[in-house]
Amino acid sequence: MALPFEKPIEDLESKIREMQAYADEQQVDLAEEISLLEQRLERLKRETFAHLTRWQRVLVARAPGRPTALDHVGAFVDDFVELHGDRALGDDPALVAGLGRVDGAGVVVLAQQKGRDTKENIHRNFGMAHPSGYRKAMRMMEMADKFGLAVVALIDTPGAYPGIAAEEQGQAWVIAESIRRMSRLRVPAVAVVVGEGGSGGALAIGVANRVLILENSVYSVISPESCAAIRWRDAAEAPRAAEALKLTSADLLEQGVVDEIVAEPLGGAHKDPATAVAATATAVRAALASLRGLPVEEIVRARSERFRHMGRVLVDSA
Repeated sequence: MALPFEKPIEDLESKIREMQAYADEQQVDLAEEISLLEQRLERLKRETFAHLTRWQRVLVARAPGRPTALDHVGAFVDDFVELHGDRALGDDPALVAGLGRVDGAGVVVLAQQKGRDTKENIHRNFGMAHPSGYRKAMRMMEMADKFGLAVVALIDTPGAYPGIAAEEQGQAWVIAESIRRMSRLRVPAVAVVVGEGGSGGALAIGVANRVLILENSVYSVISPESCAAIRWRDAAEAPRAAEALKLTSADLLEQGVVDEIVAEPLGGAHKDPATAVAATATAVRAALASLRGLPVEEIVRARSERFRHMGRVLVDSA
């Protein structure tokens, strides 16, 4: 299903397919006409995606067909073995954790997994983890420190699950504990926002030495809909909220919240998943390589300084 602003692109793609089918059926040469349309399509895509609003970026980050966290994991983690359970209450399928290898070196993987269809989304709770998911993540962080394994976290969640059961199990406290535990990791950590990065539910596994973000991903303290409902008491004001939140990859790079933007294929990752996951794999490998061999004290210190330098207030002396 095309996003609203993709309709002109979809119409032109359909026209090209129809012309190609007609040429094949009637055995006529329409190569020149098709080529002109393809050039026009390329220009239309570039113009459209070069001028997306912040709300349109949110829609691309949520687009059906966009690669999930596990799709990315499959592109750069070898011998991945999922580990289950928080050793307290149960297992949370919204947060996948496990062990694998990247370029021959062992890593711990934390991945917030959305579903690829309605059935899987229900099973994964739309990527919104319960406290058991974050306890599982902390268990994996302990394992990473114990065995000297780098941590790779893939972020894709609207936020932690806000239901009554989660709150009764100490959701806020567990998220705070996960943030504190990750900040004290004695091994390198790389986080990648591959879709949505919403609120503390994302930050709980995002306290990394290097934070990357895909070009059309978003990362903010609250979803635009929730922000609009609170600020203007109308979730329909989400586009207005998205502008105020400054949650796009370009905004975040400018603010120093992320370290690198991973380019997506023209038209978004949902249009060419294979190219998108390959780009993520290259970026993660490079980030891990840049951290490999650093002293433990430097890893901890640099991570702490990275986050302490965010949100500096500018005071007008006048």
